Amino acid sequence: MTDLSKESDTLGYAASIPNDSTIWLHNQRIGLLEFKKEIPTSPRFVEYLLRTHEYRSWIVGSATGTTVKHTAPGRIESFTTKIPPIEEQRAIARILGTIDDKIELNRHANEALEAMARALFKAWFVDFEPVRAKLEGRWQRGQSLSGLPVHLYDFFPDRLVESELGEIPEGWEMRSLDSIANYLNGLALQKFPPESEDEFLPVIKIAQLRAGNTTGADKASTEIKAEYVVVDGDVLFSWSGSLEVEVWNGGRGALNQHLFKVTSTEVPKWFYFFATRHHLSDFRAIAAGKATTMGHIQRKHLTEARVAVAPPESMKQFDEVIASQFDQLVINAQQSRSLAQLRDTLMPKLISGELRVQDVERILGA
Repeated sequence: MTDLSKESDTLGYAASIPNDSTIWLHNQRIGLLEFKKEIPTSPRFVEYLLRTHEYRSWIVGSATGTTVKHTAPGRIESFTTKIPPIEEQRAIARILGTIDDKIELNRHANEALEAMARALFKAWFVDFEPVRAKLEGRWQRGQSLSGLPVHLYDFFPDRLVESELGEIPEGWEMRSLDSIANYLNGLALQKFPPESEDEFLPVIKIAQLRAGNTTGADKASTEIKAEYVVVDGDVLFSWSGSLEVEVWNGGRGALNQHLFKVTSTEVPKWFYFFATRHHLSDFRAIAAGKATTMGHIQRKHLTEARVAVAPPESMKQFDEVIASQFDQLVINAQQSRSLAQLRDTLMPKLISGELRVQDVERILGA
């Protein structure tokens, strides 16, 4: 019922309560739709109806307020439109819902994949569990333990040695983050205006990084240097304000200041991603301690942050185990973005009747 955003992109927006065991509390300024039993209606169809441009224009156009936009139950209830018979509603909801369900499956799969890769990184490069398992006799040659494939036995040493930051596996090095990866700060993109309304790159700021897309983003020139262009699969690190480290999968864009694009010729992508993530809590504490309105870290903090790095031959073997999981994260996220674009294309056409269910089912089946 209330929206603080510049584009009013959530005002009156509809979403379904997850059908799980969670108990949800109904907060103020959020409206709950209760359907009348005497009128046959598909709730999921109505959810999609309330995402259409026709409805969104009605809500935003009738909103009150300037900085903070408001709507009200009466304005929502006064929206009128043509809707198909209940059988058609259910069929439309089934098509669009199937796409959304696949997107949700991908999201859950990515959560699991990231958790597994993160657990391996912590076990191997932070806790040194394989080395400790060999030291204590819990991992013998030819054995396969959880997270310790047989073929990796010889690539982990069997001793820990002292370093300036405590014990590390023998033959490994403690390296600073900025020595294993390049942290490229973005541009002040207001100095690089777009060529036209049709020729531009969306500007990726902290808000876009957190949302995972460029909806409502500012526009910048397509002529910026190639290193400042962000593509799917790039690792981005917001070092000011809200500190986040994410793999970007929101499409091609331009790197704004206050964001690092992280790359490396020294170590695999998954390694510098999790290594940076490992220090994120420390970085956030540093930023929180700044006596400014927007806390941040400095490059010296990247130098001070250390991580244990295995020799190149061992890293190559470790990469073969973790890289496939990490790459699947990107594949799933890109598929979900394509599916969301398909859903958003089909939704208004199906609801308006421009496309019929049987036609869409035939196209999707093909």
